[in-house]
Parts: sequence; C-alpha cells; structure tokens
Amino acid sequence: MVRINVKEARRNFKQLLDRVERGEEIVVLRRGRAVARLVPEYGRKPRLPDLAAFRAEIGKGGTSSAELVRQERDDR
Repeated sequence: MVRINVKEARRNFKQLLDRVERGEEIVVLRRGRAVARLVPEYGRKPRLPDLAAFRAEIGKGGTSSAELVRQERDDR
C-alpha cells in the first residue's frame, strides 16, 4: 500500500490511477492523516491479458518443437 500526501496526489493523479488499475492501493494523506483510499473498482485483481489475442498477435513462426526434436535426433 502506497501512502502519498494530497499535494503529490494532485500532481501525479494520472500515474496514481494507472497504479490502481494494476491492482495497487493508494492512501491519500492530509497533514499526515489518511483522508482517502484509491482502490481498484470492486476490489478486483487486475485481469490477465487475453491469451487468444496474444497468440494471434505473435502469430506462428519459426520451427515447431516437434521439428526441432526430429532435427536433434537426426543429428545423432
């Protein structure tokens, strides 16, 4: 949990929201006392990226593992 004063929170609000989106909790202090808490919506943990989209993005390429094993066996 990160603790930050009001002045710093104002100055870096966008970055604080980015951190909260990633699952961090931020406590905002005024004169050393907690006055607010920024938490992810509904207390959810950050979502994992969609693996299907990731696989489509990187695409197929290179040599398959089966082919690498065959090549290694042939070299013996």
